[in-house]
Amino acid sequence: VQLQASGGGLVQPGRSLELSCTAPGFTLKHYAIAWFRQAPGKEREGVSCISSSGGSSYLADSVKGRFTISRDDAKNTIFLQMNNLDPEDTAVYYCATDTLSNCRGVPGHTAMYDIWGQGTLVTVSS
Repeated sequence: VQLQASGGGLVQPGRSLELSCTAPGFTLKHYAIAWFRQAPGKEREGVSCISSSGGSSYLADSVKGRFTISRDDAKNTIFLQMNNLDPEDTAVYYCATDTLSNCRGVPGHTAMYDIWGQGTLVTVSS
């Protein structure tokens, strides 16, 4: 099983992008889904998580007020809406799940997640 992250690209500072995470042939509705990102030369860091019900979600302090996580189980897709992007948001973004229904808060240790997507590159630059 592998998740698929998409929607990355090159965007100017202050603009928006929406990332998507899906899993062909695998139902995501029972699982909490997390987003991580890894900037060049830096460790992978947790960005956001949404529970299986969508009733609870978490955002890292660095993206609060700018990013929103949501899910559409009919489309088997989790979204990360990113607004007011900053060059510091430049990174490869990954979705992942630990196959639990609830989040552990803001995603922490990557070792806790055993199913990953391939990543999608977001570049914020003028």
